[in-house]
Amino acid sequence: MKANADFPTINAKDPQGLDPSGNPYKVLLVDDSMFVRKQLNQILSSEGFSVVGESEDGVKGLELFKELHPNVDLVTMDITMPNMDGISCLEKIVAFDGNAKVIMISALGKGDLVKKALMAGAKNYIVKPLNRKKVLERIKGVLG
Repeated sequence: MKANADFPTINAKDPQGLDPSGNPYKVLLVDDSMFVRKQLNQILSSEGFSVVGESEDGVKGLELFKELHPNVDLVTMDITMPNMDGISCLEKIVAFDGNAKVIMISALGKGDLVKKALMAGAKNYIVKPLNRKKVLERIKGVLG
């Protein structure tokens, strides 16, 4: 039986998580669900992205963003979280860095909150449950 090493070009593709110079894009994950953070981490890591930090609420997410700045290319942020919701955190991140790229993550049926987040400066949104293809499409669309 042949191994994958016998067919080096089969399904070969460049990882989507690298910037034009070949360095991994750096992503901060802010979501109160450990499951969602783990799922995003797996999707992103498998494509070469570097997850530089994780937070379970907006307060810590904002602190981490400021601490890691300017070494964060993208933030994924849940809308509904304890201590500080995603929209408040988004507003504070955008006030701190007007060029910040933030993608909101929302459960179905939260269209009004998604619209509010987009008006507050979010670059796009992803609907739960997460779909690998959609997650990568939206992230790559925002990163360019």
